[in-house]
Amino acid sequence: MKLPDLNDLEMAGVHGWKGDVHALMTAAAAVKFHYHTADLKSVGNKSEMLAALAKGLALPEHFGNNWDALADSIEDEQWLGRSGCVITLSHTAAFRKAHGLDWTTLEDIFAEASDYWRERHKPFWVFVS
Repeated sequence: MKLPDLNDLEMAGVHGWKGDVHALMTAAAAVKFHYHTADLKSVGNKSEMLAALAKGLALPEHFGNNWDALADSIEDEQWLGRSGCVITLSHTAAFRKAHGLDWTTLEDIFAEASDYWRERHKPFWVFVS
């Protein structure tokens, strides 16, 4: 799968990914973006998913393990850094199928964060595999 231009603010957002996540990590490093990854393979419910995101995204210790806390954390300037961010979420299919409403909420939070950062001229990418 072809890598997108990670500096393209208009294309940044939530995207499906069928390629090698290591290529995304390398591309993020090349443009000096933060890179985070969360594996949802063994996640069975919303609480476990939020815990996996907290760990994989290196969210602050005070992360409240709920939707509002996730939205607040990923829209925090100190968390994002000076440039942009690339997040990969792997092994998501089982969770998406079993917890469709929670998955839709998660995608909405990431999409809203992408819009938030776009207004501040910082690309925010989420790749889902």
